[in-house]
Parts: sequence; C-alpha cells; structure tokens
Amino acid sequence: MDNLKALQAHLEHHILLNPTYQPPLALVKALRNGLVYGTKVRFPHALVMVFLFRSGTLREKSRLVLKATRQHAANLAKFAVCYKAAMLALRSLNGGKEDGVHAFLAGLGGGYWVFGHGKGGSSSVNQQIVIYVFARVVLALAKLAVQPPGDNGLVAGTYGGHGGKGLLGLNAQQLELVRRNSWPVFASVSWASVMWIFRYYPETLQPSLRSSMTYIFANSEHWHDLHSFVMQQSPPALPGMLRSLTESE
Repeated sequence: MDNLKALQAHLEHHILLNPTYQPPLALVKALRNGLVYGTKVRFPHALVMVFLFRSGTLREKSRLVLKATRQHAANLAKFAVCYKAAMLALRSLNGGKEDGVHAFLAGLGGGYWVFGHGKGGSSSVNQQIVIYVFARVVLALAKLAVQPPGDNGLVAGTYGGHGGKGLLGLNAQQLELVRRNSWPVFASVSWASVMWIFRYYPETLQPSLRSSMTYIFANSEHWHDLHSFVMQQSPPALPGMLRSLTESE
C-alpha cells in the first residue's frame, strides 16, 4: 500500500503536475472527455430512438445503438484532440501567444476533418451534432448582435469580458423587448418551419427526426381498432404515404 501511494505521488509530482508535460496530457484528457461525454449523450438517445422507431431483432437494434454511440463518442474525441492540437500548434507558431483567430481556425480545421471530410462526414450522427451546434451558434450570435458593448462586470462577465457587439444599436427598453420575445419567436419559427417541411417535404428531414415526427403526427391519424388506437400499433406512415395524404386534401 505504501508503495502504491509513493508511486502515485511520484506520478503526480513528476508528470501530471509538471508544466513540461501539460500540453500532451491535455490532449489525452481531451480524448478521454470526448469519449465519455459522447457516450453519455448518445447512448440513451440512441437506445430510445432505435427501440421505439426501428424494426428488427434485439441483436440488430443493439448493434445500431452501439454503432451510433461509438461514432458519436469517437467523433467528439477526435474533434477535441484536433482542436487542442491545432491550438497548441498555432500558439507555438505565434511565439507562445494565443491570437483571437486561433480558436476559429482550430475549430474550422477540426470541424472539416472530423465532421465534413470523408464518407462518414455527412452521416446521420454527424448531421445531428452539426445541426445542434449550428442552432446554438445562431442563438449566441443573436445575443451578441443585440447586447451593447461594454467592459463593466455585469455585461462583460456574461459576454467574454468585453460585452456584445451592439450591431442593432438598441436602447435599454428595446433590448429588454428583444430579450423577452426573442426565444418565443425563435421557438415558434423553428417549429413552424419544421412542421411545414414535414407536411410537404418530409424526405428532406433527417431520418431520425422524420421517424419521430411520423410516429407522433402522421401515425396519430391512423388506427383500425381500440388496441391500435390506445397502443399506437399502426404501421409507420412512409414518406410516400405522407405525400398521398397531402395530395388527397
């Protein structure tokens, strides 16, 4: 026991807490965190989606769950390593100093290599991740656009230390109005758009989203007895069926 404690103390003092090894250890930690987070996020989501909306044997469904989980976790881990490595390289090329454009360039390279490059770049899992990120970017940019610039603690503490961009030049009353109504407008327009697309162009939606919406909205209009009405056992409405329903009205 004493030997194990001594070994632990040696590793911590000479390696883990040694500034010399901090950059490569940060890459290892980024890899680990990407794997863990990707697994925690994707596994329960894939488990529910596959077992609710996919047909097949238990073995086939389990394989789909594991495949989606593995891809999500692996891609987040690869992106984390690519991003951290690019940041280290860019800082090194810039004399050890970080520039404002480094994070953008590192994210650009990592995003292309992991999520936009090769045959798996446009997979359903990658599309979900990118669309999720894109939605958050839009929300963040909207906040920056209306938030006035400033270096006071209240503003800068929320907006990266230097406030927003104030592109619209809003006064305090107008800014409060935008804050109060921006999320309702964004949520309403998002749902209005996706329901319109699902109603008339369902094939353009991501497959898992289309399956979910088919189950909730299209299949809710079809049953043949009390059991199918209560248990929702009707066969899934395929895009062609959706199209025929649209054309018949």
